[in-house]
Amino acid sequence: KNGKWDLKIRCLVLNQCDGLLSRPIFTQEPHDVIFPLDLSKSEIILNCAANGHPSPHYRWKQNGTDIDFTMSYHYRLEGGSLAISSPHTDQDIGMYQCLATNLLGTILSRKAKLQFAYIEDFETKTRSTVSVREGQGVVLLCGPPPHFGDLSYAWTFNDNPLYVQEDNRRFVSQETGNLYIAKVEPSDVGNYTCFITNKEAQRSVQGPPTPLVQRTDGVMGEYEPKIEVRFPETIQAAKDSSVKLECFALGNPVPDISWRRLDGSPLPGKVKYSTSQAILEIPNFQPEDEGFYECIASNLRGRNLAKGQLIFYAPPEWEQKIQNTYLSIYDSLLWECKASGKPNPWYTWLKNGERLNPEERIQIENGTLIITMLNVSDSGVYQCAAENKYQIIYANAELRVLASAPDFSKSPVKKNLFVQVGGDIVIECKPNAFPRAAISWKRGTETLRQSKRIFILDIVEVQKRYFIVMERTVITVPPSKMDVTVGESIVLPCQVSHDPSIEVVFIWFFNGDVIDLKKGVAHFERIGGESVGDLMIRNIQLNHSGKYLCTVQTTLESLSAVADIIVRGPPGPPEDVKVEDISSTTSQLSWRPGPDNNSPIQIFTIQTRTPFSVGWQAVATVPEILNGKTYNATVVGLSPWVEYEFRIVAGNSIGIGEPSKPSELLRTKASVPVVAPVNVNGGGGSRSELVITWESIPEELQNGEGFGYIVMFRPVGSTTWTKEKVASVESSRFVYRNESIIPLSPFEVKVGAYNDEGEGSLSTVTIVYSGEDEPQLAPRGTSVQSFSASEMEVSWNAIAWNRNTGRVLGYEVLYWTDDSKESMIGKIRVSGNITTKNITGLKANTIYFASVRAYNTAGTGPSSPPVNVTTKKSPPSQPPANIAWKLTNSKLCLNWEHVKTMENESEVLGYKILYRQNRQSKTHILETNNTSAELLVPFEEDYLIEIRTVSDGGDGSSSEEIRIPKMSSLSSRGIQVLEPSTHFLSIVFVIFCCFAIQPLIR
Repeated sequence: KNGKWDLKIRCLVLNQCDGLLSRPIFTQEPHDVIFPLDLSKSEIILNCAANGHPSPHYRWKQNGTDIDFTMSYHYRLEGGSLAISSPHTDQDIGMYQCLATNLLGTILSRKAKLQFAYIEDFETKTRSTVSVREGQGVVLLCGPPPHFGDLSYAWTFNDNPLYVQEDNRRFVSQETGNLYIAKVEPSDVGNYTCFITNKEAQRSVQGPPTPLVQRTDGVMGEYEPKIEVRFPETIQAAKDSSVKLECFALGNPVPDISWRRLDGSPLPGKVKYSTSQAILEIPNFQPEDEGFYECIASNLRGRNLAKGQLIFYAPPEWEQKIQNTYLSIYDSLLWECKASGKPNPWYTWLKNGERLNPEERIQIENGTLIITMLNVSDSGVYQCAAENKYQIIYANAELRVLASAPDFSKSPVKKNLFVQVGGDIVIECKPNAFPRAAISWKRGTETLRQSKRIFILDIVEVQKRYFIVMERTVITVPPSKMDVTVGESIVLPCQVSHDPSIEVVFIWFFNGDVIDLKKGVAHFERIGGESVGDLMIRNIQLNHSGKYLCTVQTTLESLSAVADIIVRGPPGPPEDVKVEDISSTTSQLSWRPGPDNNSPIQIFTIQTRTPFSVGWQAVATVPEILNGKTYNATVVGLSPWVEYEFRIVAGNSIGIGEPSKPSELLRTKASVPVVAPVNVNGGGGSRSELVITWESIPEELQNGEGFGYIVMFRPVGSTTWTKEKVASVESSRFVYRNESIIPLSPFEVKVGAYNDEGEGSLSTVTIVYSGEDEPQLAPRGTSVQSFSASEMEVSWNAIAWNRNTGRVLGYEVLYWTDDSKESMIGKIRVSGNITTKNITGLKANTIYFASVRAYNTAGTGPSSPPVNVTTKKSPPSQPPANIAWKLTNSKLCLNWEHVKTMENESEVLGYKILYRQNRQSKTHILETNNTSAELLVPFEEDYLIEIRTVSDGGDGSSSEEIRIPKMSSLSSRGIQVLEPSTHFLSIVFVIFCCFAIQPLIR
């Protein structure tokens, strides 16, 4: 009735397959796709093609569900490939698989994940100013907007189109996107902007600028490195991948970065470094590259460490695949597949694209498949799938179960045989039959029986006449020794072959105790069918190490098989941490190792915590590397007179373990101060005063009790120093008064520190000027003009000053609303030689007065004669109304009513049209003197448009925002729209628009 099925019957039943049928074999399989969200009008193709005879037909699954091509124009088949038109995130994201089918069976392709890459715009709100001292380190946050896909980061400085170049002082992390400046210099002051590129989304976005300003309260002193960019404690690294580790520190002086392996072996010769050595790259990662790596940031003030472990992993790779197999009905099948990978792969089996589960005749143990008593329905295409958490791979083969009546066509019995009298003869009978045929002989009509002269050779295994013969029970797949890592899930196999008439009972023992699976014991679960007693252990723990015994009981016999399981994990916490000796900068520590949890301890790390540190930090030790056999060490680089706690952390090949309990809190011994005050400066104050300032030394660097400062100064050219002591710990200022001091005289100044142990070193000499007189001259040429209803500009001529007329550091602008100084409403300063100032936030149509005076550290000088100006009238309060629009062939025509102003408002001079794409932050502006305009734009997205008036008083109120839908939306509503043929944006100004003729605004 059906030609194809007749072909299959001839093949499988009549054993006439040669040259007729071949199973599907993939020649092309789909791969993961990350598709740009902004190209949603485009088309995605997931490739799939297979050979076979007859030619395969195809179907696809999305997230495990068949795609119905008859119900959706959205999906279509192109050969075997899946085409997705106008893809949508919510509808199309997920996992896809291709199935190829012909008469012999079905194969399932690898899984392909479809994802959509995108990146939204930054929020447009202004970023806060970051204020730092010179010499201080700073982190400027990028804060990427919502996105999917890999990002790359860059920063620009001010209006420079070139990106900030990285060096040993500046670093852009490709993990966080932040810009790190180890030590700020005056040249760093300005605006910084973060640029993000999402290559997969084919889009870049720009953040709002972050202003960086320099504080005026001094310069940051030297301090030890503080690592701000550190790589994770544990990193999974794929075989053949390129691994990048980032490490960057803030500090003064700028820290140097170096790298090493903690097991003492050299770094791989293939490693690469970035210019500043802040990035360590290991290309072509291999098993020998895994282990502990450490980054060291160091400068003259100390060093800091960051460490982590690289763990190798590999997706499955085939070591043994299954092959096409042809067996007779009632035979048994044994297939085995094997794959390597880290972690070890687990296996599943499929038949014709559907998962195969254990049954009475079907036994499955990881990579082994056994099917007994085959029948024709077992024929098909089988797949062994090897999977770990990184990938799944498939091995495919056909099982053909043959069943046919005896057939002599291929080996017929010879019709004529010649033999001498008295000779022997062998007459072969070899019919083609599945299963093997029972053979009998006749001579004419007489049945031949075996005699002394006639031998009939046949093999019969068992004759079941008067006895009940039962098959023996055999453990075909026993549990085997396993070595696993804590947290994994494993399966201990225990599978048997047995007589179908006998019931089999499985009992598991752990270290001699029965595992009562009926009570729902945590971690343990029985899986499998009647002949399968596999034991699954989920989330295996260290206390699950031991002997596991599987016992198989029947009414006739009892069998058992045993296996040892070793569970390995990170080391337990070290114990008995003792601080045996402590000096001002060092401490002797000892400890005992905790349990190694079946994996030898490779390394110890000592961490400290003080009232001044942020959490626990690794410290330098002697010896530098503490291997797994080291149980005491000297901690170096401690600060005097600081309370410390110590703890120990152990690591092995599995990972970093829990830390020990902290030691008792101990204080290091005192010593004279080592750090001299920094940012020594001063100046200002009143006449006859010398003001000296410095940055106070933090408590953790004071090194003892009785702390204070030593201030030394002398006039430039003098040989005698004046020495003063400032006993206050928190002091950062000293004022010396003497009527003989000449104003603005230079002094050499240096500041040191002392405590009960003695005096420390002094700072380098700094020149500080004594107090000065106020400026004596008033600025000339003061003028003022109004630019809008809310702003005016004041300008003046600079003062040519000298020592007698008083130094000028800048100017102070005063402004008010009448000529009475008591009603002054504003005061603003500019520094240096700036001679103009724009003042905003003023009232409309109001008379303002302004004057200017010079200032310096002593105060302000006389004011210039006042000048006045009247601000412009307010801008129009009414927005443009009755806005109409029409979209034709990508051409947008706009029309609105002319705005009439009130008597107290500025006249309308023109209009601004502000427009932007819906998901873009950049706004375009078109100015016109008319009440109509035409835009030629590629309407691939919705546009947002608003219109506002322009006047002498400034921009007026905006109309409500108008949303112009994209052309495809209009098309779907039945409005005929032509697609734009170009992707550029052009603007056409017209006086005569498509609605009406509009007069020019006068």
